[in-house]
Amino acid sequence: MLEKYPAQVKLIFLSFPLRNHRFSKRAAIAALAAKKQGYFWEYHDLVFENLESLNEQKFREIARDLGLDMRRFEQDLQDLTLVARVNRDIRLGAYMGVRSTPTVFINGRVSRARTLKALEAEVEQELKKVKKQQELSSKGKG
Repeated sequence: MLEKYPAQVKLIFLSFPLRNHRFSKRAAIAALAAKKQGYFWEYHDLVFENLESLNEQKFREIARDLGLDMRRFEQDLQDLTLVARVNRDIRLGAYMGVRSTPTVFINGRVSRARTLKALEAEVEQELKKVKKQQELSSKGKG
């Protein structure tokens, strides 16, 4: 989607750790710590590949496997601004109606698409609406 519509589509990733996963909030913080070293998506993907075995040791193992600076990673795990960011994301997600992950929004509306094809169709429909609104508003300026 980002490649197909680089000027129209923007990806914003927010953390929304689920309460039923014991280590989900800590995993979100660890992923943000990895982001500080440029490895957010790689870390994120490995967390999801290892959901059943997550614990403090596993977070460090994933960081080591990615070649992160472990001293810096350990410091960043304790960074209260990362904790505050995850807490802010949780509050925003709850306010916006997030109930599960992942949740995709298109122009502030929750998408019900469950396949890439369906998501693409929703995005294209929304782009058509936006284009039509722009055309209507430009006609009124004359």
